[in-house]
Amino acid sequence: MVYVLNRYGQPLMPTTDHRMVRLLLKAGKAKVSKRTPFTIQLLQGSHQYKQAITLGVDAGSKTIGLSASTDNSELFAAELKPRNDVVELLSSRLQFRRARRNRTTRYRAPRFMNRVCTKNKGWLAPSVEVKIHNHLQGIKLACQILPVTHIIVETAEFDLQRIQALEAGLPAPVGTDYQQGVMLDHYNVRQYVLHRDGYRCRKCKSVKSKFRVIDLHVHHLESRKTGGESPGNKVTLCEKCHADYHAGLINLDNLKRGRPTRDAAFMGIMRKTLMSRLTALYPQIQVSETKGYITKYVRENATLNKNHLNDALCIAGHPDAKLLDDCYLIKPVRSHNRQIHKATINKGGTRKLNQSPKFVFGYQLFDKVRMPNGREGFVFGRRASGSFDVRTLTGEKLSGGISYKKLKQLETRKSLIIQRRERIPPTA
Repeated sequence: MVYVLNRYGQPLMPTTDHRMVRLLLKAGKAKVSKRTPFTIQLLQGSHQYKQAITLGVDAGSKTIGLSASTDNSELFAAELKPRNDVVELLSSRLQFRRARRNRTTRYRAPRFMNRVCTKNKGWLAPSVEVKIHNHLQGIKLACQILPVTHIIVETAEFDLQRIQALEAGLPAPVGTDYQQGVMLDHYNVRQYVLHRDGYRCRKCKSVKSKFRVIDLHVHHLESRKTGGESPGNKVTLCEKCHADYHAGLINLDNLKRGRPTRDAAFMGIMRKTLMSRLTALYPQIQVSETKGYITKYVRENATLNKNHLNDALCIAGHPDAKLLDDCYLIKPVRSHNRQIHKATINKGGTRKLNQSPKFVFGYQLFDKVRMPNGREGFVFGRRASGSFDVRTLTGEKLSGGISYKKLKQLETRKSLIIQRRERIPPTA
């Protein structure tokens, strides 16, 4: 599939006539606008014939499905992997800033009122904002290469209190139970965790009572950086078991935290914001939303496998359209790294600079290159010696150390790096 733009950069209907595309490029009547997805721009006038194209968006926290189609055929299919590293990056920044308070460095008076959350009531956490932005990036990419007339987004709402209650074997919340919550009448999370565990060590089962005094600690099953401060990530341990665990003498394999609800919470938070921003960005395009049970009904009637691409096709309302043989895998990458020094201190008390040069032998991180064997990948690592680490977006390592002289640069890095791949068979 070759996507076509008119002389003003506006999208036209794509074509599968590769011979005509080669003739237009050879005659100088068109130029290559984008390599992936392959898009040409006409350099002279053309007819403006367009069909109604619907873009289905299977919104998600870990994978976003995109499928643009007409009544008869699918024109674009892609899976986008949103960024999930923002929570860890912000936690690392928090640790660095906390460490600076204990060192003799410059002091700046705190400016607590100079915060976005105090100025804008629509403030969202950065981890949520980046995922909403990734949704909009994927939709924008499809609208740049296709004359989309309708955007349909599948949104979802989750009853987190009901999910957590059923997993814990408790009765489902009803009425005022939603206003009270499980931590009602408890001072803080620590006191609730001790009460929940019966003031008993979850490892050795020792109990604190008036006849036996033991020190009880609240232990994080996952680090605070990744697991947070939720009660499901904390357990009660006695002082001895806690010390033995950190000394490596015992393990806590039998203590597992409950299923995290971070992804479900994100879907509930982003729903209204995503729809309102889409409506504001594309006033000339009809924007609507649908629900998961409708997608499931359409998919089962069409006997399609459950995956994000098929779901997006069903969301668009064209489950019987002729499918593409291949699709695109899209991954957003960070554009800036403001960390000046690495966390570890070298011998002599010096700190190594964290930021590497932007260009190393003319290559940036995530540049798309071609290997000597014809395979295409992305630069994931560069060394001053000229040895590069080249991988695909699926994680396959094409070469751990190949000379830059053997590589051919195909595309410079962008905020979205895109790889073409074969599509999974659509039916069972």
